[in-house]
Amino acid sequence: MPPKFTVSDFIAVTNQTLEYAFPVVEIEGEVASFKVNQGKFVFFDLKDESSSVSCFMMLFQLRVPIEDGMKVVITASPKLTKWGKFSLTVRAIRPSGEGSIKKSFELLKAKLDQEGLFASERKRSLPAIPKHIAIISSPQAAGYADFIKILSDRWGGLRVDVAAVAVQGADAPDQIIRALSYFNTQEELPEIIVIIRGGGSADDLAAFNDEQLVRAIAASRVPTVTGIGHETDTSLSDLAADVRAATPSNAAQIIVPDRRDVIRSSRLKLQSLAPKVFGTLDYLRQQLEGRIEKAAERVEQKFDWQRQYLLQTRRLLAELDPQRVLERGYALVRGQLKVGGLIDIVMAQAIIKARIEKYEAKHE
Repeated sequence: MPPKFTVSDFIAVTNQTLEYAFPVVEIEGEVASFKVNQGKFVFFDLKDESSSVSCFMMLFQLRVPIEDGMKVVITASPKLTKWGKFSLTVRAIRPSGEGSIKKSFELLKAKLDQEGLFASERKRSLPAIPKHIAIISSPQAAGYADFIKILSDRWGGLRVDVAAVAVQGADAPDQIIRALSYFNTQEELPEIIVIIRGGGSADDLAAFNDEQLVRAIAASRVPTVTGIGHETDTSLSDLAADVRAATPSNAAQIIVPDRRDVIRSSRLKLQSLAPKVFGTLDYLRQQLEGRIEKAAERVEQKFDWQRQYLLQTRRLLAELDPQRVLERGYALVRGQLKVGGLIDIVMAQAIIKARIEKYEAKHE
């Protein structure tokens, strides 16, 4: 006899069977009847030329914008609801095909641009010569090897912290977001966070158009540099970063200068500075010599004045010398000025001793 179930048991057994046989599936198709209910539930149909299946997911799981007519690949688990309706519970969704990828890119770009995430005024400048950088990449990727080689050749001696992450596939955005969060919460923050990945197809680079990743880059406390893909590739992560490099190699060129250029430039500056220094020293020497000459002139003038003053004083003193007066015929009388008093009459060539016989006071 065939097995007999209640409706609930049958639905439970069916879901167990589906979970065992197809725990997770990837299905490609075209989106139809897309809608969001209550701001948190997403419903749409996935169809091809002849069939259609209902899909359900939470809004926070929708990492890229989609709309009717877009071709997508979903990662989902099949399930039979308690109302007997078959549905796919979607875990992840990504655009498929060049047209859908481009459409999703443009929709999200317009949304984030309107929010100001790509505005030039929020971009920060990088330190001229950083000492500590952080790298988010896959160490096995060729782009990572090129970046490290050029970084070491150009400068070297930097502290480099590396977070190894997937750089393509469904897990890549969350891994990069976690790495960004890790570097942004360190006690000693790096000066720059670099996100690098070599070239690839549009599908390979789709991870860097993930909305949550783009927002995490824009919100980074540390200035960010992206070197993703080739020069012609531009992701939304590039637009949100503070500096976008054309390639991983170009990112290394932007972050550090070439030490050979720095040495050459320093030598040229020194060579151009030498004439200015010597010119300045010569000017200062002339100024000093002029000041010394003027000071010497002032000293000499003062010395001449003092010498003239001394000569004049000596002449005056000479004129006042009593001997000079005597030589002009005068005499000096010393002694008792009274009758009978003895006096000395001092002349230039002789001294006469005499006694006063008569003395009269002179009256005016």
